[in-house]
Amino acid sequence: MRRFLALGILVGILVACEPTSRSDEPGGGGDRGPGAGVLVTRVVDGDTAMMTIDGGEVRVRFIGIDTPESVAPDQPVECYGTQASAYTASRIEGRTVRLEFDVERTDQYGRTLAYVWIDDELFNETLLAEGYALVTTYPPNVRYVERFVASQREAREAGRGLWGACPG
Repeated sequence: MRRFLALGILVGILVACEPTSRSDEPGGGGDRGPGAGVLVTRVVDGDTAMMTIDGGEVRVRFIGIDTPESVAPDQPVECYGTQASAYTASRIEGRTVRLEFDVERTDQYGRTLAYVWIDDELFNETLLAEGYALVTTYPPNVRYVERFVASQREAREAGRGLWGACPG
């Protein structure tokens, strides 16, 4: 429960820090373009996948969300981690998706950071709306934080996914 409270406080702070100039349109703000899809070759876990970009395989971490751990070394599988990974795999593995980037293109671990679009669906947001993920943002990559917070709130209130399955 402390984790959820801490995340809630962090999100509140981050909403106040959101940049004022942004694009909320699908494909806006530095994506690979409407026709430039990338192939998802393998889902690592609920919020990370391997994708073919410019001829090479790249690890892509979905911006603005965190799913429960299911494959972290030396860590137990967290409540709803297996379900989140399976859902992500069922939705995007083997498919062509479109990536949209925010301010920072990579994280400290060298992973590519992106919003994942399936046609007009922002998949990062879907994971929140269905209760597979929690809002977790790191400025300056906060383009969709308001949408994400609203989707998480609706999932929590409806008891969807981890909100109904995981204690505390």
